[in-house]
Amino acid sequence: MKTFQLEGNKREIAERSCDQKRALKALRKNSMIPAVLYGGEETIHFSVSYESVRKLVYTPEIFLVELTINGVKKNAIMKELQFQPVKDTILHIDFLEVFPNKPVVMEVPVALEGHAEGVKAGGKLTLQMRKLKVKAIYDKIPEKLVINVDHLGLGKTMQVGELHFEGLEVVNAKNAVVCAVQLTRAARGAQAKA
Repeated sequence: MKTFQLEGNKREIAERSCDQKRALKALRKNSMIPAVLYGGEETIHFSVSYESVRKLVYTPEIFLVELTINGVKKNAIMKELQFQPVKDTILHIDFLEVFPNKPVVMEVPVALEGHAEGVKAGGKLTLQMRKLKVKAIYDKIPEKLVINVDHLGLGKTMQVGELHFEGLEVVNAKNAVVCAVQLTRAARGAQAKA
């Protein structure tokens, strides 16, 4: 898994909610994003600049984030993002601290490899799930899950339950369809003639 360097500044949490809202509004006005790091001994509230997280958020890749908060280094993964519904700006980021002996659940991109038999027969290969949730120790999680589709025939599907990856546990529903070879009109016509 690739690493991403990120620096943040610790922020104080106001006791009254109206003061807290005012402080968060001021942060966002200065192109800063409030964030939280949890999962460790303590929950840390901090802020990061929009420019520093842009390449972390707007990418299909996954990263181990090396956070430096007021000089203290922590390893984490990005767990959740909140966006403003109209402007689509980032409102908040949650990070989960990771440890070498504690498994984490993370979404990993899916990559298909090979040339399906059903495609050779005139079908169309479609990817239904772009990401799969896996549970493993963070340094065992790959950058992408490669699935070979050579044996996938016309009108056939590949489900999560059929997939096995070394050292990973896939936590999606076992009957969820990952990819399928669908019949096209041309393939249906050829099948009808035969």
